[in-house]
Amino acid sequence: MAAKSLQILEEGHGEYLRVDPDGFRASVGRKDRRMRPKLVSVAEAISKFVADGDYLVWETNYLQRGPAALLREVMRQQKQRLWVCGKFTWVAVALLTEAGCCDRADMGFFVGGPAVTRAVLEKRLTIYEYSNLVLTARLRAGAMGASFIPVRSLGGTDGFKYSGAKLIEDPFTGEPTVVVPALNPDVALIHVHQADEYGNARAFGTNISDVEAALASRKVIISAEEIIGTEEFRHNPGLTKIPYYVVDAVVHRPFGSYPGECPGRYASDTAHVVEVFGAVSLDRIKNYLDKWVFGVKSEEQMLAERVGPARLLELERRATVIAEGYRP
Repeated sequence: MAAKSLQILEEGHGEYLRVDPDGFRASVGRKDRRMRPKLVSVAEAISKFVADGDYLVWETNYLQRGPAALLREVMRQQKQRLWVCGKFTWVAVALLTEAGCCDRADMGFFVGGPAVTRAVLEKRLTIYEYSNLVLTARLRAGAMGASFIPVRSLGGTDGFKYSGAKLIEDPFTGEPTVVVPALNPDVALIHVHQADEYGNARAFGTNISDVEAALASRKVIISAEEIIGTEEFRHNPGLTKIPYYVVDAVVHRPFGSYPGECPGRYASDTAHVVEVFGAVSLDRIKNYLDKWVFGVKSEEQMLAERVGPARLLELERRATVIAEGYRP
């Protein structure tokens, strides 16, 4: 049978992170797979494993079990020229942009604001359009070691034009099919309920793409509400979401999702959520960052002085989801 060339029918013109599945495979293949302690501080994890110019992904978002403490430290250390996978995490993207850390963002669901609009108009920020589903599919392709993945969405939209997607002739059916490039971020930031010192991690309840993000990324930083013994993971290995051998650093960070919630642990701080939403929509991000990020030296100081023990205890009390699905 004569060889048939793949037909590209249409292409988006958005920039995308270079696709290099063999290079990614080689880089993660060099990781030390011995079970060695990886516990470090928030500051040390970000300093050692996040470099200027990195592509950064996080799970899930700033207000629901997101790695808020790790993201604040990225801003505190003034990492530069980051390309981020924002998905529906528009609040975090706005904060990183105004902090001067982010200059490119692959976005799914997105709500703008004065700071983001200004950054785009001043060419300090470039946004590439996808969708939450498509960005998750790109991470899945990256985790699979593939160079692209087909999706049954995005085609025929303006978003297609500003993405890295291509419309091809399906070699099996002959029908038009959208394919998107795989995504292998430099660093994944993931907050979980429990981890051990080696990096085995448990996240209870609803997940989005924690596993895909971890398996697709060259480096993985885990922050955890609780550090438990490895024997607990061996006793019930089915609860392990992320295995130790893909993880580079583990941070013990209670209230690591604050001001968001960590289901089963604590509720979101409603007043703070209103404050950060107001900061993004009313062009007050600088004041917000001065108060919650740059005005304190560490997460411990922020929680102690800006929030206080009594408020944290109240958030724990308000965590009504405490049973099925959110505890081992």
